[in-house]
Amino acid sequence: MARFPGGLSLLALLYFAQWASCKLVQFNLDLTWEDHEVAGSTRKMILSNGQFPAPQLRLKQGDEVEFLVNNSLPFGTTVHFHGIEQRGTPWSDGVPGLSQKPIAPGDHFLYKWQANEYGAYLYHAHTRGQVDDGLYGAIYIEPSDAVEKPFHLLTDDEAELDAILQAEKDTQPIILADWRRLTSEEVWNAQVASGLEDFCTNSILINGKGSEICLSQDRIDALTSPALKQVLGNTSLTDMACLPSDPEALKLTPPGFRRGCTPHTGPTEILEVDPSTQYRSWDVSSMASTSSLAFSIDKHPVYIYAIDGRYIEPLRVDALTIAIGTRYSILVKLDQAPTDYPVRAANNVPAQIINGTAILRYKTPAATATPPPPPPTTTPYITELGTNATASTTFLNESAVTPFPPISPALTSHKTFILNVDHAGASYRWTLGNASFPLSNEDATPLLFNRTSIPAKYLITTQNNTWVDIIINMTSSGQPPHPIHKHSNKYFVIGAGQGSFTYASVAEAVKHVPQNFNFVTPQIRDTFPTPSAAAGPAWLAIRYQVVNPGPFLLHCHLQLHLSGGMALALLDGVDAWPVVPGEYRMPAVSSS
Repeated sequence: MARFPGGLSLLALLYFAQWASCKLVQFNLDLTWEDHEVAGSTRKMILSNGQFPAPQLRLKQGDEVEFLVNNSLPFGTTVHFHGIEQRGTPWSDGVPGLSQKPIAPGDHFLYKWQANEYGAYLYHAHTRGQVDDGLYGAIYIEPSDAVEKPFHLLTDDEAELDAILQAEKDTQPIILADWRRLTSEEVWNAQVASGLEDFCTNSILINGKGSEICLSQDRIDALTSPALKQVLGNTSLTDMACLPSDPEALKLTPPGFRRGCTPHTGPTEILEVDPSTQYRSWDVSSMASTSSLAFSIDKHPVYIYAIDGRYIEPLRVDALTIAIGTRYSILVKLDQAPTDYPVRAANNVPAQIINGTAILRYKTPAATATPPPPPPTTTPYITELGTNATASTTFLNESAVTPFPPISPALTSHKTFILNVDHAGASYRWTLGNASFPLSNEDATPLLFNRTSIPAKYLITTQNNTWVDIIINMTSSGQPPHPIHKHSNKYFVIGAGQGSFTYASVAEAVKHVPQNFNFVTPQIRDTFPTPSAAAGPAWLAIRYQVVNPGPFLLHCHLQLHLSGGMALALLDGVDAWPVVPGEYRMPAVSSS
């Protein structure tokens, strides 16, 4: 952990950096716990440099980063750099119990890492459920001039290519999220008291803006699918459009948990565009806690050109589902009438009907005397349920994604881990493997310093320079897609299927179901959703190469599932364990 000489001012060491093309980028993040209004109501939350969401960090590929966190919160915290591989810097991964101790109130921690890979990433809290209290922000790493880009697959017109390249250079984040009136600790305590899993939320936010919208019971009933009505029987969804639960258990939870909708009006995000630029690029990501969000812009199909920070062969779609923790870089052609268009984000998990909107606004020249035309009546691409609004709506098909350029994994692996996923007792507890990873592991001596500080049932170990297969095996029905996030380097998504994975290895599975695997052009991801196991078991197969020794977390990025134990520590490269610099062996320095 990094210390600063007592007589040297932090202001002399650090400056705020929103864009940097220099080799060393220094960034200061001051965290405070304050009353703040989101979606029209006020609660205690984490502000980052006084704002929410946290400020964007913009870098150039190859930059060295020094990211100083000053913790003025009343509790310990850490910051994780989501999708950043931390090659050679595992002490900067930001996971308590694995790479560091939580930063105590009043202390500082200096994260150091290199921006080796280009693209869209995130940073967020990684202690308990604090990401749900507002600590998250966007990272954009501009590719170096040597990186090959896929835009020639869209057009060979030089002027249009120039416009696309400029749009990418000017790309901005769209962070989708859900929001609760309850703090993360209030949610956790309510789960423990009631035994109920908290899969409901109060608002859908776009770049931190939104409202709490209460549908009428008639509207909720009208939107409830026939299949769900059959399950509900004589009951209905709650006034928050959530699945109901045992009334006695629900009495042990506060309003806003699954019922108690209270309308509040907050600001609406305005995405202003200049049609003279021809194109606009956004990096659309999700920092939701539980919601799987379908995303679309009325009358504007999008070209997806990168996913999780890596280029793909561009795909034109009308809508796409943004799983939690994923990032989709999109191009939008600005060729419609210059007015306002709804930007939609709708939860497509049956547990709750909830959605939010922003506005895509065409900028009009200041000298224009005639007011812009009123917004046209548009047919949405998606419904309030996050499904196709028309027969012609094209959703992204993940199986159609081809990385650019494609990179193939090794055809065989050295080791296979089959990790079963299921509930562990209470509905809010989950397993990943043979055990449910407890929150108490965050208080352990970090595995980086003591590889036995956490019991072996919560770990898997690998050898350096080997290939590893991990099978995420959902063994029971009723499970939603789990967005599986791996810290450190990315993985290849090599296979998926319905039913339980009953084979000893991928090699054995390929003999029986070869159609379920892709070793030629598999996606390269750091977060990817498992197939839905709503109707029965399902599985996902990923393969990665161990190239970065250290302790790294593998987990579901639904925060309630992570807090509930769906996590596992990867002790990668135990035969080449890193030597930790002396500065990171020291406790965080007090600000007093």
